[in-house]
Amino acid sequence: MTTTSTAAARLASVRSLPALFRLVAAEQPETVAVRDDGRTLTYAELDHASDRLAARLAHAGVRPGDLVGLLLERSADIPVGILGAMKAGAAYVPLDPSYPGERLRYMIEDAGVTTVVGTPEAAAERGLDSVSVLLPNDDSHQELPVPAPDLTGDESAYVIYTSGSTGNPKGCVVGHRQVLALLRAALPLFDVAADDRWALFHSFSFDVSVWEFWASMATGATAVTVPLRIAQSPADFLALLAAERVTVLGQVPSVFRSLAMAYEEAGRPELALRYLVFAGESVDLDVVGAFLKAYPGTAPTAVNMYGPTETTVYATHRALTEADFGGTVRSPIGASLPHLRLEIRDEDLLPLPDGESGELLIAGTGVADGYLGRPELTAERFVTLDGPGGPDRYYRTGDLARRLPDGSFEYLGRNDQQIKLRGYRIELGEVEAALRGHDNVKDAAVTVITTAAGATFFVACVVLAEGAPAKPAAELRRHAQTVLPRYMVPDRYQVVDALPLTGSGKLDRGALTELAATRPARTPKAAR
Repeated sequence: MTTTSTAAARLASVRSLPALFRLVAAEQPETVAVRDDGRTLTYAELDHASDRLAARLAHAGVRPGDLVGLLLERSADIPVGILGAMKAGAAYVPLDPSYPGERLRYMIEDAGVTTVVGTPEAAAERGLDSVSVLLPNDDSHQELPVPAPDLTGDESAYVIYTSGSTGNPKGCVVGHRQVLALLRAALPLFDVAADDRWALFHSFSFDVSVWEFWASMATGATAVTVPLRIAQSPADFLALLAAERVTVLGQVPSVFRSLAMAYEEAGRPELALRYLVFAGESVDLDVVGAFLKAYPGTAPTAVNMYGPTETTVYATHRALTEADFGGTVRSPIGASLPHLRLEIRDEDLLPLPDGESGELLIAGTGVADGYLGRPELTAERFVTLDGPGGPDRYYRTGDLARRLPDGSFEYLGRNDQQIKLRGYRIELGEVEAALRGHDNVKDAAVTVITTAAGATFFVACVVLAEGAPAKPAAELRRHAQTVLPRYMVPDRYQVVDALPLTGSGKLDRGALTELAATRPARTPKAAR
């Protein structure tokens, strides 16, 4: 039996993610589960470390159904934290240490988190004084009984916070059954085995990390953590890919552009890549095509996937071919995964014929439970409509797409004020609300521009309050960094007399983008 079919058998026999992991750990305890900056954890060691954490969480009062915050740097501590929380019957809430303390405090209060896995120092630095803090590893603690909750699969597995249009992020609740449905549907589309090595590249606040970790665990493979300092340096990341012989790599297209450039500059070093999986943004077909063409030896298979957090990581799959690289479809996202159904609907939510562009709606077993504590927003985005087999629950993605003649889909962009930038989904209203919170700002709007050279910038156009300094960029950037995650902080700040409006008095986002692309001319040095 092949590893993929072995994984399928495992997935068919379990109802929860901890049960899946324990099954693999029992079958191959000495296999390396995680490589962490030169350190290794076997499946048995990861099983033991997460058991101990689960026992300490239960001893601290965590009960099934609770939410546990994970304030952890990119390392093997994250797999330990994820498994420990789940083994205690809880769901985890990623608390990225790079986020501002104000945002982390909001998430903790909104989710009702009372216990955080991390270090007391990291929690104190961010003002998280309302929670108890447990170290991810504490061998000095006495042996405690490991909890054994009876998980049915309907329980929450994690709550990932995404950008919110009201100015505050919202928590998307995803259960064990949705993640298992993803693995059962998507893994058979990849020829992966226990000897593969998966890069844990993405922040665990980005749901692609769920696929990276659990796909590698389900197949008994090795997950290779990528520390933040390395993830932020294309040259260092390239060196890690080579040294660790990574075979499966997920990338956001804008990040991959930098990696492809570093690869060329390094003289195309030997890599072990078998799969390149793109998601989070429209794929750069020219960049990917050039990389594969220049790749020495057997080039990896490039796969383009699409999916919002609310449908559990991925909803489509397409192995890119030469026809795609030379074709007219700019963003081919492929056909739906077997456990989901994708439909194109109009403004009245009525089905559209093939070839027509409209909003993409998704139904199936991967659709999330909804938003934590937001019943009205859940009802707005998760709707019950008549489907081919009767009433069904759909998620309204807010994405525009069209169905192609072969049954696959082309992604066309957003239909609202939400964007995807460098793999992260951003509600423009949240960034704008943060900027308006500064005393020097009378009004603000943000947009994305792309230069002739292909560079992408997140630009804030601001109307200054009376008495504000003429050059507020540095101050506004510092302010944004205190209330927003780094990926939501604008790259540029452009002072304007007024924001452009449509005839009906609404913000003209098309004109805003044109305005943001016109940078003020610099005064020549000789004239200063």
